[in-house]
Amino acid sequence: MRPVQRSTSRDVALIATFAAVIVVLGAPGTLSLFGNAVPITLQTLGVMLAGALLGARRGALAALVVLVLCGAGLPVLAGGRGGLSVFAGPSVGYLLGWPLGAALTGWLSARRPSDRPQWFFTAAIAGGIGVVYAIGVPLQLLVLGLPPAKAWGIFSLYLPGDLVKAALTAVVASGVHRARPELLPLRRRRATTSV
Repeated sequence: MRPVQRSTSRDVALIATFAAVIVVLGAPGTLSLFGNAVPITLQTLGVMLAGALLGARRGALAALVVLVLCGAGLPVLAGGRGGLSVFAGPSVGYLLGWPLGAALTGWLSARRPSDRPQWFFTAAIAGGIGVVYAIGVPLQLLVLGLPPAKAWGIFSLYLPGDLVKAALTAVVASGVHRARPELLPLRRRRATTSV
């Protein structure tokens, strides 16, 4: 049995490190295609990596830390954005989707059958794209007062880049878990015995 203090200290350090990774990935700035109100950033790559490398709980907490810092007014989002006003803008759904997306990515990553990249790619698509879009796109349409028919146009703007981020997450997570299997151990299925 591991000492509780050591586990807690390690978890806090990992959460803080990946919150910093998410923030740093905002440093290159933003890209607004065709005047879209929600910019494209690299920060969703950090969200996917947090889930795939840390698991559901720690990955979600890393994303949540960034949102708390943003709400406190720190310029932690891409383009130096921060403050409560961000949560009233068209990006709100994507931001709220970060912790849930990281959690699903982490949950699926922990249940992988091996450290092959394909599984992490699927996990990143499900959590980092599926969950984040499922919350982000409807709220973006709502905040901007756009009809639901505009959703496909929004998908087409973000999807190619996010698929590249999911692929990068898969390659990185696969390599890291092969090198450091204790970071997110494989969840072994319990053997069932029939009577």
